[in-house]
Amino acid sequence: MEFSSVNTIWVLVGAALVFFMQAGFAILESGLTRAKNAGNIIMKNLMDFCIGTPVYWIIGFGIMFGSTSPLFGSIDLFTLGSYADVLPSGVPKYAYVIFQTVFCATAATIVSGAMAERTKFSAYCIYSFLISLIVYPVSGHWIWGGGWLAQLGFHDFAGSTAVHMVGGCAALIGAAFLGPRIGKFTKDGKPKAILGHNLTMAALGVFILWFCWFGFNGCSTVAMDTDEAMVSAGLIFYNTNLAAAVATCTTMIFTWIRYKKPDVSMSLNGTLAGLVAITAGCDVMDPFGAAVTGIVAGIIVVLIVELLDKVLKIDDPVGAVAVHCGNGVWGTIAVGLFATDGGLFYGGGFRFLGIQILGVVSVLAWVTVCMVIIFTVLKNTVGLRVSAKEEIEGLDATEHGLASAYAGFAFSTNDLDDGGETIELGSETVEKSVPVTMKASLNNSDAKITEVEIIMKQAKFEALKKAMNDLGVTGMTVTQVLGCGVQKGATEYYRGVEVEMNLLPKIKVEMVVAKVPVLDVINTARKVLYTGHIGDGKIFVHDIEDVVKIRTGETGYDALQGADDF
Repeated sequence: MEFSSVNTIWVLVGAALVFFMQAGFAILESGLTRAKNAGNIIMKNLMDFCIGTPVYWIIGFGIMFGSTSPLFGSIDLFTLGSYADVLPSGVPKYAYVIFQTVFCATAATIVSGAMAERTKFSAYCIYSFLISLIVYPVSGHWIWGGGWLAQLGFHDFAGSTAVHMVGGCAALIGAAFLGPRIGKFTKDGKPKAILGHNLTMAALGVFILWFCWFGFNGCSTVAMDTDEAMVSAGLIFYNTNLAAAVATCTTMIFTWIRYKKPDVSMSLNGTLAGLVAITAGCDVMDPFGAAVTGIVAGIIVVLIVELLDKVLKIDDPVGAVAVHCGNGVWGTIAVGLFATDGGLFYGGGFRFLGIQILGVVSVLAWVTVCMVIIFTVLKNTVGLRVSAKEEIEGLDATEHGLASAYAGFAFSTNDLDDGGETIELGSETVEKSVPVTMKASLNNSDAKITEVEIIMKQAKFEALKKAMNDLGVTGMTVTQVLGCGVQKGATEYYRGVEVEMNLLPKIKVEMVVAKVPVLDVINTARKVLYTGHIGDGKIFVHDIEDVVKIRTGETGYDALQGADDF
């Protein structure tokens, strides 16, 4: 074979971009789940790729591309065959093997989000091994390896079915076998929202995935050395971007109407839904078909999330089933509707649409049977789910020995490590440590000391601080807190589930005053904080028995005066 540098570089760039999708999935999934499980999710995404790579090299690639027989490729240990009949024009074998390897890893990693926060790590590693070993390669052979679906004319350009629906279906079976997280449903079956700990991280993950999807879809042309390939790549890039953008807008508007406010995390899922849906037909649709595919995807993702939560009672923390399975199905069927050559709406009749539906049903059946067997065996051998105690404590601590994936952001006694030197804290006497000139107070004996504690809206803090400084109150302690008054908060929505916001974010300001009249502090605070609406806050006034300044030993009124009043 004569190799093409252009085609080879194109395939290798695509492989690198699809590999980087692992980072996007890791960041997205950890952001949409709780901080106590972030390390576990990162580890699962890492191992999906690191387990899948050797397994796919040893046996998976041969099963997928070893022959053009209808059902199964061949057993070619360590991918030693030439594969000259299946290699793209001008592309060396191992360039194509790594390109297909990253697609296999993507299918495997989709499942981690749906099974997050309650799966045994050992069981997950076994699942990851098996999906890369047999589940993905067999159905992939049917579609891309010259198997029976390919022979019928089934079209799945970059993997709406072969990758995303396979991973999404496995995610659905896994989540159903596991059962919901502790606290996800009330005793009467009503879903409760479990908020992700970092939407910023989740959004970054989506943007990474969107960027990498240009490699996922665009580089699936596996060629860039002809005019036809360049035209096709341009259309694929455009359709990919258009469907994602339109789906996001649709999800935003749909949730805005449905929940009275646009749902952030659901809109992020909408982006991915559009990307998954357009993956099958990005090369054979015009922009109008891509836009309609995105619009439908943006609605489907919301409805499936609600179906799982409210009807089926299946807990999918990140929406993997709705995004990948639901829109993998939709995107594959959409090819039969909107393909400019053979699509139903473009005069092609029902035959092509029927083949697309047959492919979806067949692959769903294969993956369902395989995953039911795999998860049943895992559940009855090594066990599939961690104990309730381990789940509550968090998988970072119980599965990996991590105090937290964010340990550096919290104070720890390890921060006081002296590197071997012995440091004796507080060894000097008060008299020797700091020279102090005591000053007589004019009214120390009869001054009343009062603490004023204010619970208030966060947005009003700067105005309050300025007003207190103008009044002469310069010492204060400020804490971000959660709380509510008699109105018991307000009802909001997170991913379509009502969130009873009984604990709303507030600011607690504590001030100890002696010189400034307490009534002036109270009246000034009321004037600054008043809006006339429920939730303005409350002011609590406490008598203080005494105050001691640690540095000097001064007490009472005198302890509140001087350069280091607080």
